[in-house]
Amino acid sequence: MLTKRKLITLLGALIVLIAAAGLVAYYKKESQASPQNAPPAIPVTAVAVTSRTMPVRLYAIGNVEPFTTVALKARVDGQIVSVHFKEGDEVKQGAVLFEIDPRGFAAALKQAQANLAKDKALLDRAVEQEKRYKDLLGKNFISPDAYEQVRTNMETAAATVRADEAGIENARLSLEYCTIRAPVTGYAGRIQIQQGNLVKANDTNPLVTINQVVPIYTTFSVPEQSLADIRKYQTDGELKVQAAFANSTRAPISGKLSFIDNTADATTGTIRLKAEFANTDKALWPGQFVNVVLTLYEQKDAIVTPSAAIQSGPSGQYVYVVKPDQTVELRTIKVARSEGDDTVIASGLQAGEQVVTVGQLRLAPGSRVNVGKSAQAS
Repeated sequence: MLTKRKLITLLGALIVLIAAAGLVAYYKKESQASPQNAPPAIPVTAVAVTSRTMPVRLYAIGNVEPFTTVALKARVDGQIVSVHFKEGDEVKQGAVLFEIDPRGFAAALKQAQANLAKDKALLDRAVEQEKRYKDLLGKNFISPDAYEQVRTNMETAAATVRADEAGIENARLSLEYCTIRAPVTGYAGRIQIQQGNLVKANDTNPLVTINQVVPIYTTFSVPEQSLADIRKYQTDGELKVQAAFANSTRAPISGKLSFIDNTADATTGTIRLKAEFANTDKALWPGQFVNVVLTLYEQKDAIVTPSAAIQSGPSGQYVYVVKPDQTVELRTIKVARSEGDDTVIASGLQAGEQVVTVGQLRLAPGSRVNVGKSAQAS
């Protein structure tokens, strides 16, 4: 028969067993519920890595230069009697710009013409005299020395006529120089010498400077290390150049590479290039600064990812790649170059992989992510 003490002992053991069973059941339930209590997935934005054709370009700052610059100077002395344009006007090739008082030159031309008429008359008389003396010489009526004197007079008269003709041409040119015309089509600058002033031939200061802007040039410099590539791809065809203004919504202006300098700048290690633009809309103007892009060639099957996906760390540049199980992997990459908002990857990524573009600061290797939701700033 069980004593009271043994009964109490059995009851205590039974209570311990029940409590132990309860604890086991509780922990088992907690263990089964643990996935629900795991940290929530981090919302991120991800974009697929693509493979496509990307241009290989060189970037520089360029300066716009006129296609032709002409500083007009007078070729004769005189007074400016009329100006046929206004400062800043577009002038057409051949248009009259200035007129210098022509009266003195017109008078000089008439004098030269009169001298020619007089000397031609003397020449005609000398020719007739030479004919008569030649006949007399044939009949031995005069000495050879006398005939030679007459013939010399004739030749002298002929030379005088030729000199008069040259003088007429010179006088006519001087008269033509009194009318100054535009040698090219372009835009006139400030008039340096106004109407009424006296000018000298080939004076130091020009009357006006004309800049031809259609077409127009843009000069820029690139590192001399790029020269070999530029010359290589130039042999394959015309190299395209684009010019754009900083902070402008206007589309880039297209042109072509037209000049490579024959000497590199030893002080800067650059080579000077020049691009030609049609500029029919006159969007480019001499003296402006523009952002220049020179396209060397088109790279096919380039691995491209948004630049926003790339982060920098102690070991270099890296991205977070989203794996199929919705966790992320930290992947070290090598960057070839950047093109606008995209970056061409040299190694480390494959086309089709997804990389995180928003929310990287909250991630660590192995973090679970929820792709598609906007990431909150950490």
